[in-house]
Amino acid sequence: MSRAFNFSAGPAALPEEVLRQAREECLEWGEARASVMEISHRGNAFVSLAAEAERDLRELLRVPPNYKVLFLQGGATQHFAQIPMNLCTPNETADYIVTGAWGQKAVSEGTPYVDARVVVDMQATGYTDVPDSLVGLLNPSASYVHYTPNETIHGVEFHDVPVVGEVPLVGDFSSTILSREVDVSKFGLIYAGAQKNIGPSGLVLVIVREDLVAHPPRSNIAKVLSYSAQAANDSMLNTPPTFAWYLAGLVFKWLKHSGGLVAMEQRNIAKAQALYGCIDHSAGFFRNPVAVRARSRMNVPFTLHDSQLDGLFLSESSAAGLLALKGHKAVGGMRASIYNAMPLEGVLALTDFMSDFARRHG
Repeated sequence: MSRAFNFSAGPAALPEEVLRQAREECLEWGEARASVMEISHRGNAFVSLAAEAERDLRELLRVPPNYKVLFLQGGATQHFAQIPMNLCTPNETADYIVTGAWGQKAVSEGTPYVDARVVVDMQATGYTDVPDSLVGLLNPSASYVHYTPNETIHGVEFHDVPVVGEVPLVGDFSSTILSREVDVSKFGLIYAGAQKNIGPSGLVLVIVREDLVAHPPRSNIAKVLSYSAQAANDSMLNTPPTFAWYLAGLVFKWLKHSGGLVAMEQRNIAKAQALYGCIDHSAGFFRNPVAVRARSRMNVPFTLHDSQLDGLFLSESSAAGLLALKGHKAVGGMRASIYNAMPLEGVLALTDFMSDFARRHG
């Protein structure tokens, strides 16, 4: 069997070069004479690996020196609750901008730990657009403003950073991090589950401004959940997900060797244009519901003009080596996730298949 093009939303495809290197190093990593999965996270070899991964990430994202970079566990969902635990008390308020299912979940999980105030909810649009403006909607005394730059399920993406004034901006970058340049200095905290553009599942990246973690968290929480405690221990208060950290480091190297985030953004624009172009020029056979200005470059949902063809589309696409195209159960239809590791060749193979399928079944 040959390796197929994997359009899974997450856990998602990893760069083939990274997988090959990991395979070669699986039994013996460097001079350790053991696998990276088998050595102590407190040994000099792994500590050096961790430090190099952080340096590479800082270089890629141009992270300012007054920000801490944490490699933690729990995925983004755990941090829906962990963020308010660290940044405020239950009596304080935080503003939430909701543009899809993950924004909804952030509100739900954060509510026990903060007065979560939904200032914008795009549900009336079917989560197919982003707000025009936040003027007059935000609380200048809020502990933070939370939003989801890219909604994986609904395929909605902010292409500009919301203007929120002096209140710290918090962004769930799980499905868009490292796909383009971002001005980290506009944020109080960025967090991202690894399993889309960083590495395998089990790791979450947190980039947080030092003044927000300069003191112990305002809530009485366990040290393992404290960003300040984790920062003081270089993300190793407890045993971290070492293999995921190692793979993330390989991905960072791959990104640097691939031209960095400027080059990656151009690649992602080309892939998205090819796929949306196929949809838009299908004479209605395929449809994408998202407002053009808010279309995601990472997750492209689409429907067929006749839903009774869905099963056939999925079976034929899988046989053609195009995997995981079934849409999320919340919205149905199809979804192609075209993260950094998906090459343009994979997207063109998909668009060729779609065009042929439309010709045969239109």
